[in-house]
Amino acid sequence: MVSKIVSATALFAVIAATAPSVPAQTATTDPGAAPVSREQRKADTAAANKAGELTPAGQGPAAPNPTGKSDLTRDQRKAQAKADEKAGNMVAAGQGPVAPTPTGKSSMTREQRKAQAKADEKAGKMVPAGEGAGNR
Repeated sequence: MVSKIVSATALFAVIAATAPSVPAQTATTDPGAAPVSREQRKADTAAANKAGELTPAGQGPAAPNPTGKSDLTRDQRKAQAKADEKAGNMVAAGQGPVAPTPTGKSSMTREQRKAQAKADEKAGKMVPAGEGAGNR
């Protein structure tokens, strides 16, 4: 048991000694510049913080507002709902239109569907992910 531990430790030492070392910080803003040390990066960040050049957490650029926002207040929507209910324009829960159920089998093969999707993509008929009618 001890010999296995000793041999594994020796093997690890040989691998560590012969493996090329990789600097921890390789990405820089200037491709020709040498990597910045951790101490230098901390000093740069502290100087930028002291000069007020850093954006406080949560105060960066805001996400855009959704385009489907209502122009009515909550009270106006409630009043409209009550008026619709009195006029009989409301549909009871569970009584609205039913979503179509899948038929089970497709009339196209997988290869035909893939070819159709590629053709639709080339023609610009595809709707980008998250922008379909059901995502509002």
